[in-house]
Amino acid sequence: MTSIATKSDFDSSSKRFERFSKLVKDEIGVRLPLNKRMMVESRLRRRMTQLNLVSVDDYFRYLFDEGRLAEELDVIFDAVTTNKTDFFREPDHFSILADVIVPERLKRRKANGRASMFKFWSAAASSGMEAYTTAMVLAQYEERAAPFEWGILGTDINLKMLERCHEAIFDTAEIAPVPASLRTKYLMEGTGDRKGQWRVVPKLRSRTRFQKLNLLGVNYPVDRDIDVIFLRNVLIYFDAVDQAKVIERMISHLAPHGHLIVGHSESMIVRQPGLTQIAPAVFCKD
Repeated sequence: MTSIATKSDFDSSSKRFERFSKLVKDEIGVRLPLNKRMMVESRLRRRMTQLNLVSVDDYFRYLFDEGRLAEELDVIFDAVTTNKTDFFREPDHFSILADVIVPERLKRRKANGRASMFKFWSAAASSGMEAYTTAMVLAQYEERAAPFEWGILGTDINLKMLERCHEAIFDTAEIAPVPASLRTKYLMEGTGDRKGQWRVVPKLRSRTRFQKLNLLGVNYPVDRDIDVIFLRNVLIYFDAVDQAKVIERMISHLAPHGHLIVGHSESMIVRQPGLTQIAPAVFCKD
């Protein structure tokens, strides 16, 4: 005889999802309203299959009733984070970087007699396309101007994405936005079974590193003299309180007169004192 779900069952299920949502919000800032439940279940399906669990409620019981939460946190964070990115996404920002910010920073260094490294931080690196786009832009600048020391840091909470960052392998559709002239210089196409896959050249990979970082963490293990931080298209997933916390922490890691760049849709979010907007979604530390 088929059992019929009762109101109590639905209430218990909702409470378990609310507990799960609160956990995610508290830990990494991502909001999961009730209408995201199907999305969560879909993304956790593979893990549920691995554990021989039938429903997402079974998985929640596994987390909270059986005490398996700590060992599942990375799986959960990988499942609930959004990883939309592209090479040369919001291209105006890369033009400003190459045409305005880099020349200004290098001029300032020369005037101060400093020979330190130009530091760039992709704070929500996803699969690494933003960081590697920046590497191409900086390498191009060196070719047309003069060599200088530079390094790129990419951070993300998603371990699967960080694996992709380290591999630096992308398919033909993903590299489509890369201009042909840059593709020839900075991407290597695979052969045989790897045909249609492209890897960033060692020259750029050697100047780009990646590490795990939770933007809601209390401390960031990142230098405090970063020249440029890209924090693009991630603040929209946080509430106003968490947005302000993250921006304040970002400011503390910028060098004097360093730049914070957010997504075009996030420009109105940045209202902290100590930052002056110089272009759409581009802010300079006073």
